[in-house]
Amino acid sequence: MKPARSLVLSLVAALAATLGAVWVALPAFAAGPTASFVKTADWGSGWEGKYTITNGGSSTINGWSLAFDLPSGTTLGSYWDALLTSAGQRHTFTNRSWNGTIAPGASVSFGFLASGSGSPSGCQLNGAACGGGTPPTTPPPTTPPPTTPPPTTPPPTDPPTGDLPKHLLTGYWHNFDNPAVELRLRDVPNEYDLVAVAFAEATATPGALTFGIDPGLTAALGGYTEADFTADVRTLHSRGKRVILSVGGETGRVTVNNAASATVFADTAAALIARYGFDGIDIDLENGLNPTYMAQALRALRAKVGSSLIIAMAPQTIDMQNPAGGYFKLALDIKDILTVVNTQFYNSGAMLGCDQNAAYGQGTVNFIVALACIQLEAGLRPDQVGLGLPAGPGAAGGGIVAPSVVNAALDCLARGTNCGSFRPPRTYPGIRGAMTWSVNWDVSNGNGFANAVGPHLDTLP
Repeated sequence: MKPARSLVLSLVAALAATLGAVWVALPAFAAGPTASFVKTADWGSGWEGKYTITNGGSSTINGWSLAFDLPSGTTLGSYWDALLTSAGQRHTFTNRSWNGTIAPGASVSFGFLASGSGSPSGCQLNGAACGGGTPPTTPPPTTPPPTTPPPTTPPPTDPPTGDLPKHLLTGYWHNFDNPAVELRLRDVPNEYDLVAVAFAEATATPGALTFGIDPGLTAALGGYTEADFTADVRTLHSRGKRVILSVGGETGRVTVNNAASATVFADTAAALIARYGFDGIDIDLENGLNPTYMAQALRALRAKVGSSLIIAMAPQTIDMQNPAGGYFKLALDIKDILTVVNTQFYNSGAMLGCDQNAAYGQGTVNFIVALACIQLEAGLRPDQVGLGLPAGPGAAGGGIVAPSVVNAALDCLARGTNCGSFRPPRTYPGIRGAMTWSVNWDVSNGNGFANAVGPHLDTLP
């Protein structure tokens, strides 16, 4: 609750405390815009903060600017749902194109990561004090008032990166045979941090997933059983790697379009995770998805598996052009539990970047950086954005680049160096990493992708 503004408020608050179960709803005061702050997570050496801007007045707010100071020794990192300018320890956040209008009684919020133990001070909203007092630096009580339902998923208490590397190399492993080399899971090169097993498939029941070792792969390897595969998952775990189950693929037809299928998805995915020892799930549905019910399914799955669940996505480039599109909306709707979005920056043709000024051709640094910039400037945290590229000849029909081009794009986004003619509006040192389709194609091409990109990720800030 916000601090009491009058004796009447104080008396009502005291009455509510005395009655316990009674929740008294007070009429809104014409207080104008206010902003409140909480630390939504704190891990000692750093924290995640959130400001909520509320329009307590009677007129619509069109545009907002919130500024605060951080003490010496506390530095700002990634941020989302706002634009940022900084001068020394004074940081000013302004609205994005989609959240600048706040109707009376409505609220918007933005968040950021910080290193150090300090907290914001001197908060000003549109040039005035944020709320007439020092903003709180601890989250509100976790027990909601009786009229408010509990959140589906509790707020995180650890940094969103979990025990994964800060910069991550992801590769897909084929559970089928094709012209690429066939591999046992344990033979995935050590440079890969996260291995996505391709693919879980649909059944006749909407939302249901099934998975088993492909008979063609078993034959190509001279015998490879589900027991072998499960043992290989444990082997990768012993090496510090993580293994997730990818859902869909180019021909995947998994559908989650209502509450019932969302429940079935969560139930069957949880069963497969428990059976094989997977660490999470990857959504690679290239034939469309329903963001509302897929979000419901993923939250239900996380509730079953726990906060360690890795949730990845591999949308096509076209799917991440607009925050209102299904895939992009899903990513933003589950941003609090999402691990990484590895967009497929290939098989795309030419597309507009975040500057909306030119159509950049695939297979270039400009294309990769300008399209990744859309996600970075439209709501995803840098640690949730990965660059998906083919592993070399045979892996894709277009957009194949040398690993040096992938590294240049990472440098441009993280450091502002090695850019092409397009330069993003800021740097994103927390950029999560790179993904390739696929491990099998990479091995077929001499491990050039993993050997070049994996070590380069270790050099990023």
